[in-house]
Amino acid sequence: MDVNLVLRSTRVITPEGTRAASIAVSGGTIAAVLPYDAEVPAGARLEDLGDDVVLPGLVDTHVHVNDPGRTEWEGFWTATRAAAAGGITTLLDMPLNSLPPTTTVDHLRIKQDVARTKAHIDVGFWGGALPDNVKDLRPLHDAGVYGFKCFLSPSGVDEFPQLDQDQLASSLAEIAGFDGLMIVHAEDPHHLAAAPQKSGIRYADFLASRPRDAENTAIENLINQARRLGARVHVLHLSSSDALPLIAAAKAEGIKITVESCPHFLTLTAEEIPDGATEFKCCPPIREASNQDALWEGLADGTIDCIVSDHSPSTADLKTPDFASAWGGISSLQLGLPAIWTEARRRGHGLEDVARWMSEAPARLAGLTRKGAIEAGRDADFAVLAPDETFTVDPADLQHRNRVTAYAGKTLHGVVTSTWLRGERINDRGSLAEPSGRLLERNH
Repeated sequence: MDVNLVLRSTRVITPEGTRAASIAVSGGTIAAVLPYDAEVPAGARLEDLGDDVVLPGLVDTHVHVNDPGRTEWEGFWTATRAAAAGGITTLLDMPLNSLPPTTTVDHLRIKQDVARTKAHIDVGFWGGALPDNVKDLRPLHDAGVYGFKCFLSPSGVDEFPQLDQDQLASSLAEIAGFDGLMIVHAEDPHHLAAAPQKSGIRYADFLASRPRDAENTAIENLINQARRLGARVHVLHLSSSDALPLIAAAKAEGIKITVESCPHFLTLTAEEIPDGATEFKCCPPIREASNQDALWEGLADGTIDCIVSDHSPSTADLKTPDFASAWGGISSLQLGLPAIWTEARRRGHGLEDVARWMSEAPARLAGLTRKGAIEAGRDADFAVLAPDETFTVDPADLQHRNRVTAYAGKTLHGVVTSTWLRGERINDRGSLAEPSGRLLERNH
């Protein structure tokens, strides 16, 4: 292979550990990971990154881009710029909040056409499972979606209704028939309906309206369905630590279940949320500090597989001070890596752990075999981090369309100094290149 680029650093995170190394790149692919002082091949350009840490480019499998249809909320141009600024080189777009939702092949093609010229990073797509689209699931799978999202409670948008348990079984049986993956917003609607519902500015009232039991019951039901049908399932945005023993037992039993959590559940706590501060609203909700401690234990022992953003933006006017009526969603594409690193280092974890949770594991979840690790044969996608540098979050510095963030004013460790996509630098300390991302399809 003709090597055209060598990236050199004293700290490169590889599957074998962190070491000083030179990464040889040929045609956008990692050709070899060489000793630090290896001779640079003739004709290759050397980029010496000093002591900055080179991580595999992050993979975010939970992003609501909302394009087309709600592009005033977000869009492929702005979302992928924010991702690139945050060290993310691949994202998978959720099927809802865009119009139309990604629930048929025709709708998928519409979304792909919109994304094609706007993607600063590589972009793939989830399909959606609705009560009336079981017939569309296999065609969507064949068209390249990475799996199917469903809700077990109201999604917040009328065009994406939830599945009841019988409908979930029908969709799961269909998806299991072609060994597809169902990813699930797991909150039980009966527990939500029975919880106290109060409008107003008090976060405590909102938290009471989304009890842990709603998550725990939905996850227990999902495990039972997966066991019965032999289906592959993935629990989205785990918030309730009470569900961890259930999940661990299911994994030990051999049930095909994986689990994600999100930066906001792992770095923010209910105790710190001011009344009326609906930039912190999401569903399921940010819970107490003791719950967060248990989520970190679940990450450490492998019960939780990965960390992804659940970037779910809206226009600022939808974040009214009333927690009952405000749009639920937290925007964190650009900030997920430093937010997690800040908390991980405080808890005694290293960047190898962060790379596993935010790159290797989500790539494996989606079957992105060219992503997620710095080793020969993978795409030359890198996030370069100055781990000891700090910055204070200023919403004006964010790249996503609506600069509302729960992280405003927080001082975080870890500055992304550059981001590389297939051997091309697409972010240089916040200076972003023109779009060069590709649209990805499963098994391509």
